[in-house]
Amino acid sequence: MEADSLDLQPEPLPSSSDPLSNKFAYLNDLAYELASLQDLSNRGSWRSILDKVARARSLSLLITPHDHLTYLAYNVLAFTKLRRFKEALTELETVDDFDSHHYQYETYPKIYPDRSGSMVPFSLRWLYALVPIKLGDRQEGLDRLYLLLDFVRVKMKEKEEAAASLEVWSKREVFVVNNIVTEHLKGKEHGVCLDLIKCLLARGNSDPHLLSKLGYIQMQIGDLEGAKCSFADVEKQKSLNEAELTNMVSRNKALMYLVEKDYVSAVREYDECIERDAMDAVAINNKAICLMYLRDLSDSIKVLESSLERVPTVALNETLVVNLCSMYELAYVNHSDIKRTLNNWISKVAPDDFDSSCTRI
Repeated sequence: MEADSLDLQPEPLPSSSDPLSNKFAYLNDLAYELASLQDLSNRGSWRSILDKVARARSLSLLITPHDHLTYLAYNVLAFTKLRRFKEALTELETVDDFDSHHYQYETYPKIYPDRSGSMVPFSLRWLYALVPIKLGDRQEGLDRLYLLLDFVRVKMKEKEEAAASLEVWSKREVFVVNNIVTEHLKGKEHGVCLDLIKCLLARGNSDPHLLSKLGYIQMQIGDLEGAKCSFADVEKQKSLNEAELTNMVSRNKALMYLVEKDYVSAVREYDECIERDAMDAVAINNKAICLMYLRDLSDSIKVLESSLERVPTVALNETLVVNLCSMYELAYVNHSDIKRTLNNWISKVAPDDFDSSCTRI
């Protein structure tokens, strides 16, 4: 196992969640028992969501049209999380054209007397683009993502006079662009990625996650000066809380040290991140990689193991576990037994969608 096969963890994408409208005091005001669905999704209990949706449908508990669409969105998301993509596609195929009058509030004036526009959840539109990619039809998925980006930008023009709504759609624009960029990065289509991000920045969206991603891509193509400029722009942003922004800046500095093979300085930056936020999974993972490059395999293993003990809900991701298992393979003759013990522990605490094959037993 070569050290180069270990995965550095990139910057996390910005959250795709949208703020709720002020007119709704509780989640359950939005849809039938939505709070329960949201709680299950936060805990990664995707199988329970499938059960809940099936029960609500069989007992005819979903009364309004938007209840059906909301539960459909959760069902498709659960199937997707569980990597049951064909079943997710089957669910999506039950929906007609998203722009059909069937999915407009004004079609049902007695149910929604004061509402107009589409009731299709944005997450459902996104899943409609994502599922083909998961099924291997990359081009169809990319085409749908670009159509979704066009849809978002049309909505942004319509909402120019409403600041709160415009902010929501601006976040969705960043989210969709991140999805498109991620897909192009898989194909090493760096030029397309740079154009997409720079276009978004030119439109006035200076999201710090986006700037960091720009710097990350510039590093991959050897444009270190460009990366330094992008990372410097991140430091000027005020859209994140101070601790989150400080950690992002430190992680970016650490990446520059990594490129220069200054692993000691990179570890120092990651240590400061972890001191500020013990749940910074990116810093934890990348610190362990740096220690391994410094030939301190024992400490690199300790960093990852201790993070799994302290903050399992945050640290338990496939990238970190793959790296830990790679280190076990390098460090121990009996690595199969150790990985089996890790796998048994993971099976007790991991969310339903965790891919246990990453332990490579």
